[in-house]
Amino acid sequence: MAVLQNKIDFALIFTVKNANPNGDPLGGNRPRTNSDGLGEVSDVCLKRKIRNQLQNSGNEIFVQMDESNTDGKKSLSDRFNSFLSTLSKEEQKSKEIVAQKVCEKWMDVRSFGQVFAFKKGKDTAEVSLGIRGPVSIQSAFSTEPVVVESIQITKSVNSETTQDGKKSSDTMGMKHRVSNAVYVTYGSISPQLAQKTGFSEEDALAVKNALASLFEGDESSARPSGSMQVLEVVWFVHNSKSGQYSSAKVHNSVKVDSDGKVTICDLDGLSPEIIEG
Repeated sequence: MAVLQNKIDFALIFTVKNANPNGDPLGGNRPRTNSDGLGEVSDVCLKRKIRNQLQNSGNEIFVQMDESNTDGKKSLSDRFNSFLSTLSKEEQKSKEIVAQKVCEKWMDVRSFGQVFAFKKGKDTAEVSLGIRGPVSIQSAFSTEPVVVESIQITKSVNSETTQDGKKSSDTMGMKHRVSNAVYVTYGSISPQLAQKTGFSEEDALAVKNALASLFEGDESSARPSGSMQVLEVVWFVHNSKSGQYSSAKVHNSVKVDSDGKVTICDLDGLSPEIIEG
């Protein structure tokens, strides 16, 4: 696979309707908002969803969710140490070789990078290794302040058996949701860092496809099927490693209004590909 040679910038536009796109544990799991009242989806949340889509497409992923665990490993440490034990003792002593091997094996490592700082295992050496990945993505923010609705819910089934055999008391709870909003996030892929991790042209295509299908199979009670939808992925491929324009200028050329209409300002010599979700 050919290592990525051209800088890439991108924008992702998606809608949220009667869903909680990213709950804030410090705010009672209400949808995240910033100080201006704009809805927010963290970069960590977005990378989790990208990882899920990449894994669904058959790529090996290091940071797996418990429900999508494919190798039975109970922790990142177990997963890494198990892989490390497949290398020779000489290879384990070389951080350069270990870095190369983990990037070859796990796509999310060669995409986003990873910090490996695990204690010595039974058959493995102690490792402290940091890898910088070429793919970066910002937190997503809504185009306008969001309206957060809260509803009270009741769980009326028996959770516990009572001593007298009667039905236990109903349990009250709360659900929070964003009524209707358009969110935008921006990202970039660096060929310089791709060179170090082996991130390829095929990997970039896989990331683009993952963005376009970001919420497929991501349903939950907080995000019912169809409540979150990718409108467009705007994909800029520069003609060189350094790029014709700064990422900030490219990102600022993509304007999105509250209805989700996308306007792209012309940048001489740089035409984007538009992928509909």
